[in-house]
Amino acid sequence: MTKDQIFNFLGLAMRAGKIKSGESVILSDIKTNKIKLVIVATDASDNTLKVMKNKSESNQIPLRSFGTRVELGIALGKGERVNIGVTDNGFAKKLLSMIDEYRKE
Repeated sequence: MTKDQIFNFLGLAMRAGKIKSGESVILSDIKTNKIKLVIVATDASDNTLKVMKNKSESNQIPLRSFGTRVELGIALGKGERVNIGVTDNGFAKKLLSMIDEYRKE
């Protein structure tokens, strides 16, 4: 599993309309159980990571730290992105397995 394959899949999820970005949007969607997976950039601030981690854990939503803010933005065809929320179960499960497999290599 390569980083590019994961970024390409993120782009596919974005084009399918299954991606949300922005801290406030994601935090409000976590409360209503719309988010199935949270991805935080590896270069996010400690405070941002802590806030997202706490909200995710309290709502039993998996969180992964992956890619830089620039890489995530490029994958989504947007500017820099620090937080990404996946709203579809299928995309979330696939991304989780892809990121975990990438980490093992």
